Amino acid sequence: MSSNPDLRAWIAQLPKAELHVHLEGTLEPELSFALAARNGVALGHDTPEALIAAYDFHDLPSFLAIYYRAMDVLVSEQDFHELAFAYLSKARSQNILYCEMLFDPQAHTGRGVAFHTVISGIRRAQVQAAAELGVESQLIMCFLRELSAASAMETLLASLPYKAWIVGVGLDSDEKNNPPIKFAAVFAQARVEGYRLTMHCDVNQQNTLMHIGQCLEVIGVDRIDHGVNALEDAALCTEIARRGIGLTICPVSNRFVVQNLTGEEIRRMLALGMKATINSDDPAYFRAYLNENLNALHEDAGFTAAEITTLVRNGFDVAWLDETRRGHYLALLGASLS
Repeated sequence: MSSNPDLRAWIAQLPKAELHVHLEGTLEPELSFALAARNGVALGHDTPEALIAAYDFHDLPSFLAIYYRAMDVLVSEQDFHELAFAYLSKARSQNILYCEMLFDPQAHTGRGVAFHTVISGIRRAQVQAAAELGVESQLIMCFLRELSAASAMETLLASLPYKAWIVGVGLDSDEKNNPPIKFAAVFAQARVEGYRLTMHCDVNQQNTLMHIGQCLEVIGVDRIDHGVNALEDAALCTEIARRGIGLTICPVSNRFVVQNLTGEEIRRMLALGMKATINSDDPAYFRAYLNENLNALHEDAGFTAAEITTLVRNGFDVAWLDETRRGHYLALLGASLS
């Protein structure tokens, strides 16, 4: 489908929420080079363009190998501040007024970077962005599922002094042989501590239907990140819709990982009353932020303005906001549609 400049402009002006964006996945090559120079880290490439050209991934494991190696440039509190503020500035430029940012502390503490360093830099950027840009944000702390449950519990306990800065916890990274049930005790304790719960069930991963089932019946998640394969099981779809569980879909990311934008799958979710939302995942690597994901659905999958409106509204509906804030954003969305 050809590009429609009018609809692109319309998408750009919509007030939006983003619920599935990995902060480490917003590390643009230019910032990566600046931080590498500051911290004496060798990138192995001469230019940002050469670094982008080396983004050679076609599935989840090949992506993760590049993703974690790139994090070596993040060392100081200032580095994390610049990373987070750069994303929040980009978000504001796309009229994202509210976002829930995922971060992976174990990927940094495992390199010797203190938890305090990571979260303090991010928090300072959040406060600055709220004051200067008008972007509201909350943090979701993710556990790396290929690491042990004991490591996840240690990270959970390390987060407790900063609990006021973290709205929820998630589970991401390599899903193979790392089912949700492995972390059941960790997530049960996170619930006791007042955190909201989400878990990744990425597209076409091993035992993904079992994983989605465990998310619902064992963990009791509030949301599922990705979750497209739920469509293969009518009972799962019915239960997700009944509970009003949000699904944070990342179309351009899907096109890299499974060579499919999953547009038809997103349509089916909407038809079944499932709360699908659109997000950018790791936009610096997939070269597409939220507006580009919505544009791709329109231009490559034929999504109408009405369908896009539903997806955007769903983002606010399933956000971890109090009802006053949710109502505020939904009113702004409504005004943009009138």
